[in-house]
Amino acid sequence: MKLSALLVTLSSIAAFAQDAAAAQPEQPGALASFLPLILLFVVMWLFFIRPKQKEMKQMDEMRKQLKKGDKVMTAAGIIGTIASMEENIITLRTGTSTIEFEKAAILRVINNDTSAKVEEKK
Repeated sequence: MKLSALLVTLSSIAAFAQDAAAAQPEQPGALASFLPLILLFVVMWLFFIRPKQKEMKQMDEMRKQLKKGDKVMTAAGIIGTIASMEENIITLRTGTSTIEFEKAAILRVINNDTSAKVEEKK
C-alpha cells in the first residue's frame, strides 16, 4: 500500500511539473534582458555625464582666454588680478602680495564690466 501511494504521489508531482513548465511563457531574449541597463546608462549620460562635459569645455575655454589684468577668483575663494602668466602658472596680485596658482585653480573671471551686466539684469 505504501508503494502504490508513493507511485501515485510521484506521478502526480511529475504531471504537475509538466503542466507548470507548459504554462510558463518563453524567456525573453538577451537584448530584452539588458534593455533596462542600457536605458539606465542612457539616462545617466543625458543628465549627468553630458552636462559635466559641456561645463568642463566652457571652463577650459575660459582659462585659455585669460589675460594679464583680468580679475579672477580661484577655487580657494581668493580674488586677485593676474599679474603675470606662464604656461600653467598664473601669478595673482591680491592687495600688496602676489601668489602663484596653477591655471586649473582659476574658477571664474570677475571683470567690472561683467558684474555691471549682472546688476543691470536684476
